[in-house]
Amino acid sequence: MPGQLEGKVIAITGAGRGIGRGIALLAAREGAKVVVNDAGVNVDGTGADAGPAEEVVREIKGEGGQAVANMANIATMAGGESVIKTALDTFGRLDCIINVAGILRDRMIFNMTEEEWDAVIAVHLKGHFAMIKPASIIFRQQRYGRIINFTSVSGLVGNAGQANYGAAKAGIAGLTRVVARDLGRYGVTCNAISPGAQTRMTATVSDDARQRRAAAGIQTGSMITGPQQQNPALTMRDPEYVAPMTLYLATDQAWNINGQIFAVSGGTVSLLYHPTPFRTIWKPGMWTIEELSTFVPTQLMQGIQNPAPPAPDLNIPGRAATATA
Repeated sequence: MPGQLEGKVIAITGAGRGIGRGIALLAAREGAKVVVNDAGVNVDGTGADAGPAEEVVREIKGEGGQAVANMANIATMAGGESVIKTALDTFGRLDCIINVAGILRDRMIFNMTEEEWDAVIAVHLKGHFAMIKPASIIFRQQRYGRIINFTSVSGLVGNAGQANYGAAKAGIAGLTRVVARDLGRYGVTCNAISPGAQTRMTATVSDDARQRRAAAGIQTGSMITGPQQQNPALTMRDPEYVAPMTLYLATDQAWNINGQIFAVSGGTVSLLYHPTPFRTIWKPGMWTIEELSTFVPTQLMQGIQNPAPPAPDLNIPGRAATATA
């Protein structure tokens, strides 16, 4: 019985490990020909190793599938073009790109270096552009294509210590929405996944760091809703769980899903709602600061929590007045 992706050619970045690997293996099992891109770097982006990409290719071929490895650094335009060229040279066409590759350089904003900022933005945000730009030319010409990006709760909600990563992932969400509008008329869709899974990247945040942030009252983001959110064990955290929804967006059946972001974790798939006005205050003229000092806390921000409130012993100007308002 033919798979859901029979004959499709899919290029996947970061496919040597974790979520990308799970997507590559399932894509091949569903009949796709796969370009497995992975530079084999460490979580912080240092080093290089052809082993992870080549191992996934061996797994796919061992199951009777077709795949080719590519070790290009997608943080450069030449790297992105190399992945697309590998697909065309090896399989003669390209139907879908899936942008999973990423690195971490976590640091609180007051300690973050320019290099730590630049490195993460380059791999995530520029890496998406470096893949999408050359692929979009092909997709526009052939009047067909699928682009699937990877954003994160860090960019959509926020996580402490990830200003670089969160900025990149928020940028990817915006990029997804714009590319969907740029290419939709040509039969091309662009969507994004916000995954929840245990990977090398999530393992870099120690339990001690999580506990310190919780003790300080700093909220960590979560896009998980439904039954799994109520399960403290969160047992379904294997990265392979992210693959089916990701690859559904690559099928012909998903032709009319465009510009959307889905949170995927275990057995939970959520369609995320785009930012829209939540509450509004209005007057027929310009507000004064005095008026806003009354209506913002009592109406616009009523019940909205500060995700990282200042310590109780800090002398915060205005705190007492706000508390008694």
